[in-house]
Amino acid sequence: MSSTTAPGRPPGADPDPRRDGGHTPSPLQVSRDRYRTRQTVRSVLVAAGSTAVLGLVLYLALTGAPGWERVRSSFLDPQVARQALPHILSGLWLNLRLLLACAACSLLLGLLIAFLRTLRGPVAFPIRALSTGYTYAFRGVPLIIVIYVMALGVPGLRLHGTPGVIVLGAAAIILTYSAYLAEVFRAGIESVHPSQRAAARSLGLSYRQTMRYVVLPQAVRRVSPPLLNDLVAMQKDVGLISLAGPIDAVRAAEISVGTTYNFTPYVVAGALFVALAIPLVAVTDAVTVRAARRQSAEGSA
Repeated sequence: MSSTTAPGRPPGADPDPRRDGGHTPSPLQVSRDRYRTRQTVRSVLVAAGSTAVLGLVLYLALTGAPGWERVRSSFLDPQVARQALPHILSGLWLNLRLLLACAACSLLLGLLIAFLRTLRGPVAFPIRALSTGYTYAFRGVPLIIVIYVMALGVPGLRLHGTPGVIVLGAAAIILTYSAYLAEVFRAGIESVHPSQRAAARSLGLSYRQTMRYVVLPQAVRRVSPPLLNDLVAMQKDVGLISLAGPIDAVRAAEISVGTTYNFTPYVVAGALFVALAIPLVAVTDAVTVRAARRQSAEGSA
């Protein structure tokens, strides 16, 4: 029994066009696809060319400055960078551990404060007032002052069991950033429509169960981008722990500068902080894009 091939289709192809995509693209559609491909390639080439031109202009302007040689020898000395790199990396390990510990504690404390600020009823007014005053105070005081007070003032009390300056400096970062994160969490909690709470209570859920299973999952998902942005800012501010005395990346760079009379270690420390921030920034951007797409899909639905 001989098989027939549909006109215009290659031999051996499925005679039913609905099986390979639903329809055969028309010549106009093929032309549009080719045009879009050409426009995409052209846009990429134009972007690459303009970026190269801008980079060349900036390079020529920088290297053509009268004091470029002096600046290069003071800030971009490869030999000094190689000597200082091991010490700065050792200090960066302290910054990384502080970042992980401070981020986890700040998230937990910020969530607790946000929960206390959203308590209902006149009986909870003192708790709401204390949590509100906490967020107002630590969002208004500069982090440097909090670190000085915690690292220099608390040991002056001579209390038994006073922790070291690393713990006190980390506590200063946690206290400050938990105030910012608490406001982010509170905004997310209040963004959940009251009908969600009413529906949960009508199903027999308690207030704690409503917050755990209904409100908080939606709130955290909505405020994930600003939360990650605050963590990116914390990644930089953990370098302020050097003000309390510990040898982190910044203090190690400062010691190298004092011994070599060259500022290249500062540049090395800054480059390492940038490299440390790149993964977190990439995750933040990805979460932000995904959240925007989800909101647009919900809005269209």
